[in-house]
Amino acid sequence: MKLEVINLYKNFNQTSAVKNISFTIEKNETLGLLGPNGCGKTTSIGMMLGLITPSKGEIFIDNKKLNSKNRIDLLANMNFASPYIELPKKLTVMENLSVYARMYGVKKISQNIEELINDLNLQDFVYKKTGELSSGQKNRVSLAKSLINKPKLLFLDEPTASLDPDVGDFVREYLEKYKSKNELTILLASHNMKEVERLCNNIVMMKKGSIVDRGTCKNLIEKHGRSNLEETFLKIARSENELE
Repeated sequence: MKLEVINLYKNFNQTSAVKNISFTIEKNETLGLLGPNGCGKTTSIGMMLGLITPSKGEIFIDNKKLNSKNRIDLLANMNFASPYIELPKKLTVMENLSVYARMYGVKKISQNIEELINDLNLQDFVYKKTGELSSGQKNRVSLAKSLINKPKLLFLDEPTASLDPDVGDFVREYLEKYKSKNELTILLASHNMKEVERLCNNIVMMKKGSIVDRGTCKNLIEKHGRSNLEETFLKIARSENELE
């Protein structure tokens, strides 16, 4: 699915959380949405998921405007994962996946869940309550939930946050393999610059609610005269000037 964000704004009372952002993610591409904490990334994702109403601007998914009229139809082909939004703690992993599968109208529920359990190595804790899991286990369950409906547009908000290097690499490798076999467009918000370099086709840099730079990893690194994306990120985040 193609995602287009056009002149998007969000104001909360007298505060401008998002200021006139525009970008496009082509079908089957991955866009990295980067920026320091409080820059407007999560608010922007909330608007793209239809959870927050924009103050101004438009969002198009496969050339269909995201609004109250077609929101439900569009959301059926979307999903998201975030370690900061917990699944119901008193339900087991299996119960959580079953509930979300029904919410998304998944037809082959048992088959889809079994595939995800095997692919993401959830076998050892699939009947444990989600609230009893480690952070790494919860992240993998959250990723499984985000793929339960085989979405064509996926929003990932720091999917490997707080994971040890081995599990983080497992998740990144899994996403690469999954994307190679399925039609999937991804918006990835992350503070892990190596992860962004590995997974993303293009990058949008946000600061104080606005987009301040954009391009491929290679182009941005060269443009700012740095040796890697982390150094580039730090330069842009610490700059006093609006760059774009």
